[in-house]
Amino acid sequence: MPQENAEIVRKPLRVRERSSRTLGERLSLRFPWLVHASARLIGRLPPSSRVRQAVIWRGGRQRMEAFNRRDIDAALIGSTPDFEYRPAREFVEMGFMEPCYRGPAGFRQYMSAWSDVWGAGLRTEPVELVDLGDRIVLLADLPTTGTASGVPVTGKIATVSTLEQGRVIGVDMYMDHAEALGAVGLRE
Repeated sequence: MPQENAEIVRKPLRVRERSSRTLGERLSLRFPWLVHASARLIGRLPPSSRVRQAVIWRGGRQRMEAFNRRDIDAALIGSTPDFEYRPAREFVEMGFMEPCYRGPAGFRQYMSAWSDVWGAGLRTEPVELVDLGDRIVLLADLPTTGTASGVPVTGKIATVSTLEQGRVIGVDMYMDHAEALGAVGLRE
């Protein structure tokens, strides 16, 4: 679907080298109803809203930091209980991963498969966050080493998160920034 008339906000995104759960993450995990209510409100705002930009940017940074420290519960804040995570087709075709993982239990399986392929030291380095309103594109670098081969790899990775009422209902992963942007009707 082309995004010619839709509002699009692109912002750089970086994560800290080391992180731990923030107070906001702890409160979000303890009081999920608060996250759901605020997500509905933020989800109604246009991408150009400064409040939405701040919340989306901070949420993206915290999710990536949680992913990097393997804090699955914190990484899933803002997701629906039945969300779907679809790994890159290359991983599925090679037999490393299933085509789709559902809910928190499925995401844990995905993380286990991911660690088996890339090792425990995997770290993603976000580059940019693109807010299209009903979808969020995260572009990142993937500097890592293959567990079995020991070969250093500096690749690209991207995710397209689909939102419904401000909450993540689906995530599609891509091994190419241009492919992910193309999936939402944008060019690099």
